[in-house]
Amino acid sequence: MSEVARILDQLDRAYRGEAWHGPCLRDLLEGTTAQEAAKHGVTGAHSIWELVNHVAAWHQIVRRELAGEHVEVTPDMDWPPVWETTEVSWKRALEHLNESRERLRADAEKLNESHLNETPAGQKYSRYVMLHGLVQHDLYHAGQIAILKKALQ
Repeated sequence: MSEVARILDQLDRAYRGEAWHGPCLRDLLEGTTAQEAAKHGVTGAHSIWELVNHVAAWHQIVRRELAGEHVEVTPDMDWPPVWETTEVSWKRALEHLNESRERLRADAEKLNESHLNETPAGQKYSRYVMLHGLVQHDLYHAGQIAILKKALQ
C-alpha cells in the first residue's frame, strides 16, 4: 500500500468509520438535532455545531494549502459562526462538512509519493505533515463532540 493510500485510509477511518479507537466523526454526529448541536453543554467549550463548522473550515484550509495557496486564517475563518440554529441549517452544516471532506480527499488522492515530502510555497509543513495533522485534528474534535454529547444526556 502506498503512503498516499495509507493517509487516505486514516482520513476515511477518522471520518467514516472502522477506526479502532471508537466511533468516527460521522457516527458521532448522526442523530444529533440542531438544538443539541447548538447547545453549550460544557461551560467555556464550543458547541457541537461550532466544532462541525471548524472541522469543515480546516478541510477547506488544508485543501487550499496542499495546492500551494497561502491562507491567512482569520478568526471567523477558523471558527465560522453559527448564524441560524434551525434543523435545515444544521443539515446544511453537516452536508458542508461532508462535501469539504470529500473535496479534500479527492485532492489528496491525486498526490503522488513525491508530493508528500514537498512543502508547498508559503507553508511551514510538508503535505505529509499537513494531512496527518488533519487526521489528528478531526479525531481531537471528534473526542470533544463525544464528550459534549454525553454532557447533553
